[in-house]
Amino acid sequence: MEFETITVNELKQLCDRGSGLDVVDVRTPSEYYSARCPQARNVPLERLNPQHVIDSRHKNLQGPIYLICKSGNRSEQAARQFIRAGYTNVISVHGGTLAWEKAGFPVRKGGRKIISVDRQMRIVAGSLVLAGAALGYWVQDSYIGLSAFVGAGLVFAGVTDYCPMLKTLALMPWNQRSDEAGPTCTL
Repeated sequence: MEFETITVNELKQLCDRGSGLDVVDVRTPSEYYSARCPQARNVPLERLNPQHVIDSRHKNLQGPIYLICKSGNRSEQAARQFIRAGYTNVISVHGGTLAWEKAGFPVRKGGRKIISVDRQMRIVAGSLVLAGAALGYWVQDSYIGLSAFVGAGLVFAGVTDYCPMLKTLALMPWNQRSDEAGPTCTL
């Protein structure tokens, strides 16, 4: 499945032109509210329904949907979902919000500061491995299986680019906001 990508510089130029853009940030609400491209609205990847996004667009927005995330991985996953749903006019922003901020472009910030879901996943996985190793050494050998299970899960996530632990953490209450809809892009 092929889709177009653009750089943050190209997106910024489009935003500066003042034309109507539909920029969708597919990060979790907590990540979105910590720092975001001012033109983006939030539709978390874990809840992405391409048809709903297309149906909710403003009538004057007929162009592509620009997808952005933290670094580009989730926006590419979202682009593939749109293509599978039959909507091919999607563009993934290469480098994501990290590249946007690194380029010195303005960001909107607001809301409580939450550790990114990627970091949360590493903390949980590392804690489980450490607990399994410690319990296996000091309590009973069979606890080492916990470390093996987590290691196998991380290998699975690396090979398939799908991480059930990450998906679960993204749905946790501390990664949600009551006003998830966020602003809409009406340049």
